[in-house]
Amino acid sequence: MNTKQSSHPSELNSVLDWIRYSISSFYKAGVFFGHGTDNEWDEACSLVFQALNLPLDMPIVRQEALYQAKVTEAEKLTIVDWLQQRVELQKPLPYITNQAWFAGMPFYVDERVLIPRSPFAELINKGFAPFLSTKPDNILDLCTGGGCIAIALASQFPDASIDASDIDTDALDVASMNIHEYQLEQQVLPLQSDLFSALEGQRYDLIVSNPPYVDAQDMADLPDEFQHEPEHALAAGDDGLDFVEIMLKQAPNHLHDGAWMFVEVGNSEVNMASRFPGLQVTWCEFDLGGSGVFAVSKETLVEYWNENQH
Repeated sequence: MNTKQSSHPSELNSVLDWIRYSISSFYKAGVFFGHGTDNEWDEACSLVFQALNLPLDMPIVRQEALYQAKVTEAEKLTIVDWLQQRVELQKPLPYITNQAWFAGMPFYVDERVLIPRSPFAELINKGFAPFLSTKPDNILDLCTGGGCIAIALASQFPDASIDASDIDTDALDVASMNIHEYQLEQQVLPLQSDLFSALEGQRYDLIVSNPPYVDAQDMADLPDEFQHEPEHALAAGDDGLDFVEIMLKQAPNHLHDGAWMFVEVGNSEVNMASRFPGLQVTWCEFDLGGSGVFAVSKETLVEYWNENQH
């Protein structure tokens, strides 16, 4: 560790001291939040507590009881190191700690995969009500990345078989680590596939996908923090829907009758009507925040593409 990283104000001794100092550092640097937190306080608490090997999900009264606890010299060095990476390199905190939370579950992440932040967590926790009339037996997580959605699906539907596919072998390596950590090798299968290309003959009761969907304008305007994430997992053409069009055209061949497909398109929701005029999708509503996820049935897709052969 270099001198710059290891130096710190000598007056900082308690947990609360370091939370306050981190907040001030974030304000001064103008860092962007969006990878697990949305404000300086939550980000500072997350950084300091993880550096001290304290659980993030402890009750608030217990957190407050630790605010005046003294921080050891070795712990201070870890906080300073992480704070420097967060502020000076604009590195998202989950890449520094190698941990992100999704659907109330912790996952390993590094710069080979996107940091999970999808509103899909709420849909999964609700069992995709009211869309699914029965529990699915076969599920596909298309563009799985680090496997967070697939593993959350396995938790919600313990009797289902889940394929977790991605084109990127590096991402699948991370997914395999997470699958192993949750001991789900018998239920969740990581597969390399360019969308549906390696899934010929496979049909599913439910397809869930968080594909690349960032349009060209948003890619050009992304905050520095997002530059640490793999670009190929974000960029999706001028309107952000290049991959979605391929998926929607091919999905009927991979859905059982009566099955549903859920796709996240984020801000590219505004381009859906012009890209797919007349396609009737249902936009999901979220109690916990988030948007840009639609549901569409196999039958709707078949009818749409039969009427729009191009």
